[in-house]
Amino acid sequence: MKKGIHPENYRLVAFKDMSNDDIFITKSTVETKETITHEGVEYPVYKMEISRTSHPFYTGKSKLIDTAGRIDKFKNKYAKFSK
Repeated sequence: MKKGIHPENYRLVAFKDMSNDDIFITKSTVETKETITHEGVEYPVYKMEISRTSHPFYTGKSKLIDTAGRIDKFKNKYAKFSK
């Protein structure tokens, strides 16, 4: 292995899926500002919108995530063409 090209700051980080509040712990170099206590241990936390526990490909379930009313905006915008 070449010296000096790999990061030195590997540490345990909690990754939190915000859509279903699932938390998993793994080593990472991701920069975080917040911490979370999980099973009595404090970890830096990285918040995600989707992970393997909520993604339809892994769960086998279709899930519609409507952020900021995009579907309603689309329906209102193109409602005049449906006449």
